[in-house]
Amino acid sequence: MEMTSPIAIILLNESGRETAEKLQRAYPEALLHGLAGRTEETDLTFTQTATHLQELFRAGTPIIGICAAAILIRCLAPVLRNKLTEPPVIAVADDGSNIVPLLGGHHGANNLAREIAVKLSAHAAITTASDIHFNIALDAPPRDLALANPQHIKGFIARLLGGEKIRLEGTHEWLSSSDLPFATDGTLTIEVTPKAGEGGEDRLLYHPKTLSLGVGCERNTPPGDLVRLAKSTLTAVGLSPLAVGAVCSIDLKSDEAAVHAVAAHFGLHPRFFSAAELAAETPRLATPSDIVLKEVGCYGVSEGAALAAAGPEGKLIIPKEKSQRATCAVAESPTPIDSDSIGRRQGKLSVIGIGPGQEPWRTPEASRLIEDATDLVAYGLYLDLLGNSVEGKTRHDFGLGEEEKRVRAALNLAAEGKNVALISSGDIGIYAMATLVFELIDREENPDWGRLDIQVTPGISALQAAAARAGAPLGHDFCTISLSDLLTPWEVIEKRIKAAAEGDFVISFYNPVSLKRRTQLHAAKRILLEHRPTDTPVIIARNLGRETESVSFVTLSDLDPEAIDMLTLVMVGSSESRLTTTNSGAKSWAYTPRGYSGKNADSKIEAGTEK
Repeated sequence: MEMTSPIAIILLNESGRETAEKLQRAYPEALLHGLAGRTEETDLTFTQTATHLQELFRAGTPIIGICAAAILIRCLAPVLRNKLTEPPVIAVADDGSNIVPLLGGHHGANNLAREIAVKLSAHAAITTASDIHFNIALDAPPRDLALANPQHIKGFIARLLGGEKIRLEGTHEWLSSSDLPFATDGTLTIEVTPKAGEGGEDRLLYHPKTLSLGVGCERNTPPGDLVRLAKSTLTAVGLSPLAVGAVCSIDLKSDEAAVHAVAAHFGLHPRFFSAAELAAETPRLATPSDIVLKEVGCYGVSEGAALAAAGPEGKLIIPKEKSQRATCAVAESPTPIDSDSIGRRQGKLSVIGIGPGQEPWRTPEASRLIEDATDLVAYGLYLDLLGNSVEGKTRHDFGLGEEEKRVRAALNLAAEGKNVALISSGDIGIYAMATLVFELIDREENPDWGRLDIQVTPGISALQAAAARAGAPLGHDFCTISLSDLLTPWEVIEKRIKAAAEGDFVISFYNPVSLKRRTQLHAAKRILLEHRPTDTPVIIARNLGRETESVSFVTLSDLDPEAIDMLTLVMVGSSESRLTTTNSGAKSWAYTPRGYSGKNADSKIEAGTEK
């Protein structure tokens, strides 16, 4: 059973823990969502059940709720709109004994429920009529077959349940393995064809994904130009766009916006072939070109890509069509095309900060990108922090000091067409790997790296975490300074400390000490004492966001650099930073005024309310 989004397993209390664990073993890509305060050790937590379920439903996420069906019904009722687009929603009894598809029955829920029932040795309570009578959901075809007229399915099934028989035009295993009443003189018709046509309540039209679209274009061709060419090429010979199973080109175009736009138009990801793979199709080309050979290393891009995707038994049915800046060709395969199994996708590199490591401080975008990745690259400890999120993915662990090896490995894996996540704690753009990614790309000008799809997503930095735990010390201007002189000369660091001290910035010191480097924090303290009061508050934050987290306050004069270790961030307040207390003096908080009180006083004077 294939889902377009990772399954969300909803656990509302620990009584369903055993069932949840069985489901996660059965579906390693699924994420376990737990109700805060009632569950432990989940991938994601939530506090408002109805709100959380509604957000998942709107996002099209398949939902398996280990709870009473009534809970899911009441929570989701306010957001039910269109049954043609709703995701699967399934209720599973706490003990896993009964599986009830509630929504999206013909959009994967029924099949998923049957799968779960087999995996849990349970009972799937399927209630949709066509499934019960004919062992098939006609409005939920497999991914290699598209229903052209879903608006007619209700009337068609009503007549089918009334006793009418079906004449089948074309073939597909999904249909032939069902219990549908086929007859040569049937009054209803099911047609399987790549040709466009009209359906009705007496005729369901299915399009098998047997067409491959090969495209080529000049660099920076407007996406709309190539989309129009692709559409007109199909329309001219009466082929349905729903029958397109693959959009392909040469790998030199893997970053071309127009190619991606065409694939998106057909609901696909583009696939790419090397020049050598396309050159192997030369004997089957209708219009080989010496000019194309000279430019890209093969005799034809659009025809070659279409044929390579259609396979050795495929045939070119539309030779190269040309516009001013683009080409398009169509081949047909004797069997449906699995786009994921041909060529390769554009390589993707997600550069991800996971914050301190604990799941609640990891952004949803970071979690999604990690879930989508095939390969994870990081210092081993960071991957360990991900827990179950690493399941089913290839780990590439590197040690401390292997930063460049780590980034090169991520870039090279992505260049092979893989979906790679390069992971760091905190924010990966702050004293971390993101800078090295772009430095290597800029320095080495590797064309394979230059064609990657790169996305950088932020994480909660130690700076933000320390400030939040301490109160609001960053309420006014601040800066960060790394005291590591491994890559930056001490003279430069010292100059920056002096400038920040003179500018009266709140300063966050990263890498304050190491096993061999003990003098820099002492020097920074001496410089700051020349410009700050001795009672300036200093925040000492260690292991933020983890079980051994500690946050304490000292004055600048009492700061002991020898008590600081490598896992600590030191934040020194400005001359305006203050401490206050709550809970009868039991809790201290640091803050740096922004100047609001002075502004309010000035406003009162101007209004004449203060003399």
